[in-house]
Amino acid sequence: MASSSETDRPPAPGDVAGRVLVVDDDPTVSEVVAGYLERAGFTVERAANGPAALAAAAGRRPDLVVLDLMLPGMDGIEVCRRLRAGEDGRRSVAVVMLTARGDEDDRVLGLEVGADDYVTKPFSPRELVLRVRSVLRRASAATPADEPVLAAAGLTVDPAARRATRDGVELALTLREFDLLTYFLRHPGRVCGRERLMREVWGWDFGDLSTVTVHVRRLRGKIERDPADPRLIRTVWGAGYRFEAGPAPADRAAAAAGTEDGGRA
Repeated sequence: MASSSETDRPPAPGDVAGRVLVVDDDPTVSEVVAGYLERAGFTVERAANGPAALAAAAGRRPDLVVLDLMLPGMDGIEVCRRLRAGEDGRRSVAVVMLTARGDEDDRVLGLEVGADDYVTKPFSPRELVLRVRSVLRRASAATPADEPVLAAAGLTVDPAARRATRDGVELALTLREFDLLTYFLRHPGRVCGRERLMREVWGWDFGDLSTVTVHVRRLRGKIERDPADPRLIRTVWGAGYRFEAGPAPADRAAAAAGTEDGGRA
């Protein structure tokens, strides 16, 4: 667990700080979380329900939203869904979801609608601060200006501009989805286990591996022509995933067969 000095100190040069919107209908939880984040150097705004959160995010766009899943009326899932739907090509807002301990279905659903991370209740406010810092640090990590644009299989990724396209059309990716796609394009043909992806993309040495599974599924939904039959991000059973930079073997065989048929015609 982090010491008090690690989370209560003002940010040192090079630290990541920013604007955080805390959304929780419990005023005690909201106040405690906001207090820890403010002492860590963040500018914090609070909202007690979904409509207020969406209005606050539209009025002054936060860098990150700490979002309770169990909100009255409009729950956190719907708030996250509407936040993502309203981005429409704008800078993606990071979302850290607060969920009940042991409720895996809720955690997975939160990730499915675009949350970047989650913290289970009851939680240590210091742990939450560290998670917030981790998400924002990776989102704002300096990328060399001469970092080459990555391209394969109709996809292009510009790490410096944090822009990705498929067949020339810009992709609406969350922070983690962008980092995951970038990692795959940097390591074509390599089998990447979920533990490795969690370490290299999320920066965690341990955690719930379903987080990786859900993000891969979401990414497939945005880059695959048929997400139910993925040809770019292949599952290697018992080992992980492999990104196919060129045509998949089945596609090559079909293309070869087509060439032979054309030759006989």
